[in-house]
Amino acid sequence: MNLKAIFTENGNSIVTESGITPKAIVKDVERIKELQAKTGENKGLFCVKTANEWIEQAKNAPPPKKLFGHLWYEGEVCILFADTNLGKSILSVQIGNSISSGEPISGFVMEAKAQRVLYFDFELSAKQFELRYSQDFTNHYCFDDNFIRVEINPEADVQEGVDFETYLNQSLERSIVETSSRIVIIDNLTYLRSELETSKAALPLMKQLKALKQKYNLSMLLLAHTPKRDLSKPISRNDLQGSKMLINFCDSSFAIGESFADKRLRYLKQIKQRNCESVYDSENVAVCEIAKPLNFLHFEFIGYGTEASHLKVMGQRDRDELIENVMKLRDSGTSLRDIAGQLNISKSQADRLIKKQVSRVPEERKSGTEGQMGQAGQCGTKSGTVDTWDSGTVETNMPF
Repeated sequence: MNLKAIFTENGNSIVTESGITPKAIVKDVERIKELQAKTGENKGLFCVKTANEWIEQAKNAPPPKKLFGHLWYEGEVCILFADTNLGKSILSVQIGNSISSGEPISGFVMEAKAQRVLYFDFELSAKQFELRYSQDFTNHYCFDDNFIRVEINPEADVQEGVDFETYLNQSLERSIVETSSRIVIIDNLTYLRSELETSKAALPLMKQLKALKQKYNLSMLLLAHTPKRDLSKPISRNDLQGSKMLINFCDSSFAIGESFADKRLRYLKQIKQRNCESVYDSENVAVCEIAKPLNFLHFEFIGYGTEASHLKVMGQRDRDELIENVMKLRDSGTSLRDIAGQLNISKSQADRLIKKQVSRVPEERKSGTEGQMGQAGQCGTKSGTVDTWDSGTVETNMPF
C-alpha cells in the first residue's frame, strides 16, 4: 500500500489519510531499534552487553530483600543442610510461616512483604505435620492462608512414557505457576533426584532449579542432609551430602549444628553468601533452642556464640577408640579410603595414624613393653617431645 504523505489538522494532532500519526511512526521506529539491539545482544545461549549496560539495567531492579536475616535473600537458591533430627524441617516451616504472615522471626530481620509460600513436604505425613502444630492433636496452630503445603499424591498416575523424576519436576513447575508463588521451599533435595553424590546427577538438577528461579523470579530454599560427621570439627561446605556441584551452584547456604555442650541447643552457621558479608561465621554463630510452648514447634533465638564452644572436645578415650577402630579396619584389609569414609576422618589422617602405630611396634619391642596396641599407657613413650594431631597439640606418649 502506497501511503500518501498528506496530513490534515484534527484538533491538536496531525493524522494521515490512513489514520497513522507521526508520533505512532516514531514509536514504531524506536521499538524496531530496541528489537534490533536485543537481537544483537543475544548470541545463542548468551546475552552479551557491556559492563556499563549491565549495571544500567541492574539500576532499575530493586535490591534483594532479606527473607531470613543475612542467611537468605530474595532471588536466591539457598541450601539449608544438617544431620538427621536436628530440626531442618522445623526451621524451614518456621521461615515459611514468617514470610507468609509478614512477621519476622525473633533475632532475624525480614524485609520482604507478606507473600505466598509454596512448601513441598516430602518428609512428613499430614498427621505428623498436625502433631507438630497442635497440642497433642488439639488446639491447632492457625497458619496464614498464604502458606501452602504440598505433598505427593499417592493416587496420582505417572504419565505413560515419562519417568517419575521428570513427572515430579513437571508437577513442581505446574504447582508454582498455578499458585502464583514466588517463595518455594523444598524438603528435601534428595527427593527430586537420586544419586546426588555424582556431578552427573547434581549438575542437571541445579541447572534446572536455577532455570526455574530465573523463569519465574523465585526465591528457593532447598533442604539437604549431611553424612555422619566428626562433631569435634567445625561445619564446612564439605559436610553437605552429595556432589560439590550443589554448593558450587547455589547462591547461598547455611547449616544447623548440634551443641555438644547442651543437646537442647542448635546453632546456625553461614556457609556461603553472595549478597552480603559473612555474618554468622565460626566466631558468631546464632544460637537457638527448639521449643514448643503451645502449639507451634519452632527455633527460639537465644543469642550469639562461637562454634568452638559447641563442638565436641576429643579426650584420650576418644583418641584411643579412634586408633583402635582404624587398626581393626586396616587389619581386616579395608582400604584407606574406606577407613576414612567409615570413621568420618580424612584419608591423610587415617594414613598418619596407621603409620604412627606401625612405627611404634619396633620401639615397644625394643623397650620391652608388650601391651596391646592402641590402649592407653601401654605404648613406648618419648619424654619431652611434642607431636601434632588434627584436634590439637598432644604429647607423644599418647598412643598414636
